[in-house]
Amino acid sequence: MENPAQAVAKLIARLGNPSTTEMRQALVAHLRRVLDEGHASAKDLLAGPRNGLACAERISETMDGIVACLHIAASEHFYQAVNPSQSERIAVVAVGGYGRGTLAPGSDVDLLFLFPHKQTAWGESVVEAMLYPLWDLKLKVGHSVRSIDDCMREARADMTIRTALLEARFLIGDRSLFDEMVRRFGAEVMEGTAPAFTEAKLAERETRVRRAGTSRYLVEPNVKDGKGGLRDLNTLFWIAKYAYRVDDVSELVAAGLFDRKELVMFQRSEEFLWRVRCWMHFITGRAEERLSFDLQRQVAAAIGYAGRSGQAPVERFMKAYFLVAKDVGDLTAIVCAALEARQQKPRASLSRLLGSFAKRKRVRALGHPDFTLKSQRLNVIDDDAFRRDPVNLLRLYEIASRDDIAIHPDTSRLVTQSLRLVTAQLRHDPEANRIFLEILTGRRSPEPVLRRMNESGLLGRFIPDFGRIVAMMQFNMYHHYTVDEHLIRSIGVLAEIDAGVLEIEHPLANEIMPNLANRRALYVALFLHDIAKGRLEDHSIAGAKIARKLGPRLGLSEAQTETVAWLVEHHLDMSTVAQSRDLGDPKTIETFAATVQTLERLKLLLILTVADIKAVGPGVWNGWKGQLLRTLYYETEIVLAGGYSAIERKARVEKKQDALKEQLADWPETERNAYLARHYPPYWIKTELARQEKHARFLRQAESEGRTTATAVETDQFRGITELTILAPDHPRLLAIVTGACAAAGGNIVDAQIFTTTDGLVLDTISVSRAFDRDDDELRRAERIAAAIERALKGEIKIADLVAQRRAPPPRGQTFQLAPEVIIDNVLSARHTVLEVSGLDRPGLLYDLTTAIGKLNLNIASAHIATFGEKAVDVFYVTDLTTAKIVSTARQLAIRRALLDVFAFDHDKPAAAKAKAPVRA
Repeated sequence: MENPAQAVAKLIARLGNPSTTEMRQALVAHLRRVLDEGHASAKDLLAGPRNGLACAERISETMDGIVACLHIAASEHFYQAVNPSQSERIAVVAVGGYGRGTLAPGSDVDLLFLFPHKQTAWGESVVEAMLYPLWDLKLKVGHSVRSIDDCMREARADMTIRTALLEARFLIGDRSLFDEMVRRFGAEVMEGTAPAFTEAKLAERETRVRRAGTSRYLVEPNVKDGKGGLRDLNTLFWIAKYAYRVDDVSELVAAGLFDRKELVMFQRSEEFLWRVRCWMHFITGRAEERLSFDLQRQVAAAIGYAGRSGQAPVERFMKAYFLVAKDVGDLTAIVCAALEARQQKPRASLSRLLGSFAKRKRVRALGHPDFTLKSQRLNVIDDDAFRRDPVNLLRLYEIASRDDIAIHPDTSRLVTQSLRLVTAQLRHDPEANRIFLEILTGRRSPEPVLRRMNESGLLGRFIPDFGRIVAMMQFNMYHHYTVDEHLIRSIGVLAEIDAGVLEIEHPLANEIMPNLANRRALYVALFLHDIAKGRLEDHSIAGAKIARKLGPRLGLSEAQTETVAWLVEHHLDMSTVAQSRDLGDPKTIETFAATVQTLERLKLLLILTVADIKAVGPGVWNGWKGQLLRTLYYETEIVLAGGYSAIERKARVEKKQDALKEQLADWPETERNAYLARHYPPYWIKTELARQEKHARFLRQAESEGRTTATAVETDQFRGITELTILAPDHPRLLAIVTGACAAAGGNIVDAQIFTTTDGLVLDTISVSRAFDRDDDELRRAERIAAAIERALKGEIKIADLVAQRRAPPPRGQTFQLAPEVIIDNVLSARHTVLEVSGLDRPGLLYDLTTAIGKLNLNIASAHIATFGEKAVDVFYVTDLTTAKIVSTARQLAIRRALLDVFAFDHDKPAAAKAKAPVRA
């Protein structure tokens, strides 16, 4: 950019003798070109040298020139002071982020207009003359007008203003005013207040992080305000600048806060985060700070990431992002440790005299001579402790876990600096592995200690396979955390179950846990269950191989190792069967039991599944999933105990019928017997007693009112669902009508139980996820859905039109690409053909699928709906109109084509041409 004074002079010369209005219009037009050229130049730095910091600095430099032009025009042409008094002086100062000399394309421009005393009429005119063109340029300007006295007073009272002034940077105007403000700020505000400032900034950081999401491993992180983001780096430098009185981050090496390697880490992290943030602003055209899924792909492509070793470009980019966030966390710990040391008061003389005795006492309490306490935190006695005995690296965390002691940040830093000591010899050291197993399976919650080990880098070095999945994300909406964070959180959930916490959420798991024979194997299996993610081979099979290799190293017996390997290989089975198979079908239970084989494995797999689902993310676990798992467990337990013969099944049905007869004691005997005869055996097996009674009274009331079509609604807070019970004459398209009415009314179906009575009626129970916390609000919503279903079943409304109004085709280039898949299986059930359909979820998908199945003249016996983020997996148990399985290959191909066509409008090409859709007959 040319010299601002020359630019303004050229404008005036070109315009001749312009009016104020003409001059302002010409100035704004000129500055718009300057701004556009500056952004284009900054974007070139981002795309060419790929330097995010240089991009941010170029935008800031461009803004400096714009502000200077405006000041010259305002003070020398619009409102020139001929004989300026002492009060008619102004310094224009950049503060906040702009004060640091870095701006993203959409950042706010924070300005301080500094006056010696109270603002004058001249000063007010100059400020307005500068601000209006900035607003005309569509810039977001934050400004303040203060005297030096105002700045001192407000900085003492407000930490936000104090922080903004800490990074004040002179732009143009009276330099002596700015210098006086800086001098007084250091003497009157900063002097002696470093501890208070540090405490306030760290507290502010905690609040900000809680607001943005407490984990730095959230899969849609906030690049500016999230944990491990740019604001964390800013906070570190604010604190360091305040405490060490430095002006540039490079000075922190001489100050003793960082070593050279840590300085490079800070600079590398800052550049990367600025690169990401600037691309986000350029791509969206606004100040977007959340790195959402749709942006992740675009930023990864803009930066230049390519796929490698089974990982997509976006996954490699996000792994790099999370590793940087981890580095920022390490730097935070380093700064906190240094500040803690600076603020520590010297011991009194008596303490020094007794120090030797006190130290020996603490060492005995900790159980090892290489460790001591410092400021009530666990520390090593000297910097050679790990070199003397590398096992101390593990021992440090064992003591911290056992005694619930925080580790001193200096010691954590030393661990990171000593990672080269983690050699193959240490990895196979029996004592080191014993310690690690003790940490992993300790009675105190191992989650925080494992997280500290991971953040220091020790966990990935000691277990190299774990190191491969550190900071690895899975590009989908289902998993909320990176793979390593998910594994550590799952151990935390298991420890909660082990401690008997939250029994109401998972009562069966809590009941089983105390009596497990293979508790250690369960912890190890859970720690390893996703450790092979990101490989070309199926992660369950590859994970089992890792388990067989790692088990003996950790000191597990051959039997324990095989149990761990089996659990890892089958860790998804119970969840899959519970959510997508008909649990009332004997073949489902028999097949699952044949896989599990023993009661002990069934117990272990149940608890592992609960912990795995709960650790996926907030809201993923609910009572509905818990009930499905418990039903599968109890039904499988019977088979493994030798039950489930035809005779035993008949006895169970009769027992359930007798129990219902007791509940219907107020009915005449003949009416009770007639009602029991209306239901087929699967109804009695699949339906619990309380619901059987509700169904009986519901049918009786409908008949007394002369209705063959009726609905009832009921909420279930524990399971997080609302149940819609529907009575109607049976016909093939009934479920399509019901699902369409639910879709049109905004009901998200999570399961459907379908029963046909012997007299030709259908009794369906549709479970939809709750939309409201309050039961009265949820019931009103459910009643609206039920009313829509009744009207649709009576032909009063056209469902297809209502569903079409609610949905819209996904945008071209949508975030998630997922090829649809159809599996047709005649082995999973003895009586039904099982259709498993998976693909990209969207509003109305279930309606479209059930409509297609109805048009194929198939009867749906049961439907099981599961959604994993953006992926829908819907399973239908069907027969033809003669209640036979679908065995014809031609018919199966027609079914497959019809179901794939449901997904056709999600992609440019026909779905059938893109999908993989095996047929298992």
